Amino acid sequence: MLYIGVDLGTSAVKLLLMNGEGKIEKIVSREYPLSFPHPGWSEQKPEDWWKESLEGIWELTADCDKSQVAGISFGGQMHGLVILDEQDNVIRPAILWNDGRTGKETDYLNQVIGKEKLSQYTANIAFAGFTAPKILWVKENEPENFKKIKKIMLPKDYLAYKLSGTHCCDMSDASGMLLLDVKNRCWSKEMLDICGITEEQMPKLFESYETVGTLKPELAAELGIPASCKIVAGAGDNAAAAVGTGTVGDGMCNISLGTSGTIFISSKDFGVDPNNALHAFAHADGCYHLMGCMLSAASCNKWWMDEIIGTKDYAGEQEKIEKLGENNVYFLPYLMGERSPHNNPNARGTFIGLTMDSTRADMTQAVLEGVAFAIRDSFEVAKSLGIRIERTKICGGGAKSPLWKKMIANILNIKVDVIESEEGPALGGAMLAAVANGEFASVEDAAAKIVKVIDTVKPEPELAAKYEEKYRKFAKIYPTVKDLFSEII
Repeated sequence: MLYIGVDLGTSAVKLLLMNGEGKIEKIVSREYPLSFPHPGWSEQKPEDWWKESLEGIWELTADCDKSQVAGISFGGQMHGLVILDEQDNVIRPAILWNDGRTGKETDYLNQVIGKEKLSQYTANIAFAGFTAPKILWVKENEPENFKKIKKIMLPKDYLAYKLSGTHCCDMSDASGMLLLDVKNRCWSKEMLDICGITEEQMPKLFESYETVGTLKPELAAELGIPASCKIVAGAGDNAAAAVGTGTVGDGMCNISLGTSGTIFISSKDFGVDPNNALHAFAHADGCYHLMGCMLSAASCNKWWMDEIIGTKDYAGEQEKIEKLGENNVYFLPYLMGERSPHNNPNARGTFIGLTMDSTRADMTQAVLEGVAFAIRDSFEVAKSLGIRIERTKICGGGAKSPLWKKMIANILNIKVDVIESEEGPALGGAMLAAVANGEFASVEDAAAKIVKVIDTVKPEPELAAKYEEKYRKFAKIYPTVKDLFSEII
């Protein structure tokens, strides 16, 4: 049988076709626009996601035996607010994960409701990107739209609804809304009351590998795919990427260098960082995970290359970098504010340490190192909780860079395992669809049989020692300048 994984990203949707043995048959990608109505705001039209995803499924299955397509599942950008009215029409553009408009609402939740209560209700505190603050923002600033809300959902769940007719959400994605009681895997009545919404307005909850419905008959006829094709809940992009990299089971780690950057640590047991610097979320395998998320990772490199120095030759620019562990230029990668571990939407990107002999290569190197240093910030929190991590998988666009992988290995001083297929959330989605169809006994079973490590980047003791010294200096920069950020924005 064949399985489709849909990775609904921030700039494009990537669709992947996988057979029952885990072999990738075809991949297609389709872009859609991203809008910034005001500085710090970030929105997209769900209708664009649907249009490009539907056309993408057409393109993906054009050359295969469509009668063999047995399941479709998802990995999707998390936290985005999608609201539907009585007729299931989209009320307003989706407010995305990297939108920073909810400072007031986030402060209200953390300071007035209180971090302790939020953590008690949801295992997390409020971050500007989370969904609950967005709901409060709509309630305060767009009361007419708020009154129209019949259903609240997340980005990938809009696709699942359009395909199946089911208003659904999985546990991993729901964890990032600040509306889920993560430990007990149900909606938090207290948080719903705080946001002025009801459980009837929320989607039905599923585990990531569970079937939410089957393909609508009219879509089956249009696409040429069987109406028996299962639509499977899927997962938030980080949990789906973790499935796609085999980061399931206890104590496994994955680092993702995508638009955002994450360090993801899977766990059989529920646990919370007492300082809430790391998120405590449900995992797609039915268990839990801790996650540190930085808002700008590979997007920092894209910004630097495309917008500032004006080149698409990423590899060529990296070839000029020779002084690993010796760069005196530092970069704070907070171009969209920052989440883990600082929780500061006012943070901004910052170069420091420039002198007259600083080169273009030094600054390119600083951007790459700044992202790796920021990931280490969350890594340090995990270590402080007694979690020992000796190796990690890696995925995302940035993982295609040998230099960046070398930096990650030496800055974190751990082994970095490179897997055969770095397709992340799309592969994870296809694997979840296969599990739902009984192709594999469990998510762990699918990961064990499909994910293959083909190389390991090991830290070099001398270089790791140099980076240890550089990281200690990097770690002092943000606390020193953080009070400036609120003054300059």
